[in-house]
Amino acid sequence: MKRRLISLFLLTMMVVCTQMGCAAATSEKKNTELGGESEDNIAGKKVGVCIYQFLDNFMALFKDELEERLVEQGVSEDNIEIVDSLNNQNTQVEQVRDFIQKGVDVLIVNPVNPARADEITDLAVEAGIPLVYVNREPDGDEEDRWVDGDYKVSYVGCDARQSGTFQGEIIESLGFDAVDLNGDGKIQYFMIEGDPENIDSQYRTEYSIRTLQDASWELECVGDEIGNWHQETARQLMAKALENDKDIEVVFCNNDAMALGALEAIEADDRKVGEDIYLVGVDALEEVIGYVLDGRMTGTVFNDYISQSHAAADTAINYIKREKVEHYVGCHYVKVTAKNAREILDKIKK
Repeated sequence: MKRRLISLFLLTMMVVCTQMGCAAATSEKKNTELGGESEDNIAGKKVGVCIYQFLDNFMALFKDELEERLVEQGVSEDNIEIVDSLNNQNTQVEQVRDFIQKGVDVLIVNPVNPARADEITDLAVEAGIPLVYVNREPDGDEEDRWVDGDYKVSYVGCDARQSGTFQGEIIESLGFDAVDLNGDGKIQYFMIEGDPENIDSQYRTEYSIRTLQDASWELECVGDEIGNWHQETARQLMAKALENDKDIEVVFCNNDAMALGALEAIEADDRKVGEDIYLVGVDALEEVIGYVLDGRMTGTVFNDYISQSHAAADTAINYIKREKVEHYVGCHYVKVTAKNAREILDKIKK
């Protein structure tokens, strides 16, 4: 009798354990169907990242912060592959094809040529792989396609019109009389653009000038050159411009790398920012913020790579979890002048 009771007890326990196991399995299945992913599942997911070029100072910071955030969110570092597209559209397209062949679960792409983003979108959509564009925004028609087709494609970044506006406002805040160094009643400016096909470059160029025009400033463009985001190219362009025209009062650069190049040429010409000329950039690189504090640059605009990279990583994770994701995830720029440069510097040094 005692032996039969023990056997009955063991059988009962086996049934209970089996039922608990089934319940757990059912619960896990339901979580998967509802879009949930366990921590182990996230760790096993593969993320493919294309950066338009590692030589870009800003994107170098961005990619490091992006990888760190993905790991914080549970992705195994071994499952994150980040490649340099070498500023070549064809190279980037082939890298995307390669990632698709490798079976990545999500793509994060910093496009070489945002105007040709449709090539990459089509590859990802056809393969059924979610895609997150970062920092360099495709045009409106391309973004409309994502909405109309209900594609699993998003853009994470700031509106470049805001950065151009902020550049103009930094100059405007100085006052017309202070900026009109030669006293001729108009402001002579020199523009150094990034990539003319890049929407960020176009907007920064347009809105920095529009802001001053809207403030009823009379402007004279003494030069508008393409620096392609490169410091050395900008240095050469600035040096040549100063040889030809000593009356340049303001220099607008679409990014800080080019502003650093312009600064080299300005100082080599024995001119001093803040006294003989004004200079603004975009990105708020650590070196540039230091120059703003020292008075060697008029200002810059903080392109918040920390918030952008974290939002990009979080958006990619949400796609993996099959949660609802917006097609446009926006961030904000911040004007950087001597008044708040220390605060911004402390933020990026944390």
